[in-house]
Amino acid sequence: MNTRREFLGALGLSGGLLLLAEQLGQTSALAMDRGEGGGPPGQYELPPLPYDYDALEPHIDGQTMRIHHDLHHKGYTDGLNKALASLSAARESGDFGNIQNLSRLLAFHAGGYVNHNIFWKNMAPASKGGGGKPDGKLAADLQRDFGGYDKFQAHFTAAATAVEGNGWGVLAYHRDLRRLMVFAMLNQQMQVPVGTVPLLLCDVWEHAYYLKYQNRRADYIKAWWNVVNWKDVSERYYAATA
Repeated sequence: MNTRREFLGALGLSGGLLLLAEQLGQTSALAMDRGEGGGPPGQYELPPLPYDYDALEPHIDGQTMRIHHDLHHKGYTDGLNKALASLSAARESGDFGNIQNLSRLLAFHAGGYVNHNIFWKNMAPASKGGGGKPDGKLAADLQRDFGGYDKFQAHFTAAATAVEGNGWGVLAYHRDLRRLMVFAMLNQQMQVPVGTVPLLLCDVWEHAYYLKYQNRRADYIKAWWNVVNWKDVSERYYAATA
């Protein structure tokens, strides 16, 4: 380098490239997690939990996790495959008399399958980074869009607690509006703003908490914050904004 200015300029460029490489690496990791880079599988399979059934205790008990994953998530996986097969059969036969019901089943079971894939990874035991608060870009943008983490947490908790019947609390990024949003998803796919990318999901269907918390949904959500995997949420945010 001929001058100090040139040296510092190159150093700044190197730092920017390293940051970009880190973000692209996070994006690539999520793409692999979602099975991107190729065509869809012939059959969707139930993915394994990323930790033991009892790893989230005492906040979420092992029996609930076993039933939730092995039975409920398995049911959505099977329902997704069945809906896709039925739609394929309808195209082959040209008989679309049941198209409204098949379209509804596809939306419902695809939502259940994908939502749970995110939900499991959105959580982690304390020994693996569960709990605490986000940092970096996500923390800065929660400050920008909600006025800080505490206000975001209060907003998210209120939305999840107030779900009528079954559904989810959701933190998502809206690519067109370029902002973070919190909303309640009803069932597995309803009331979702078009264009949003889910980052953090809290399952408030009763099967997610009833064995331990009975009808005390608010207590379950309060405990759930102790297992939120902010590293996973941040990686999803980097991927959504890349």
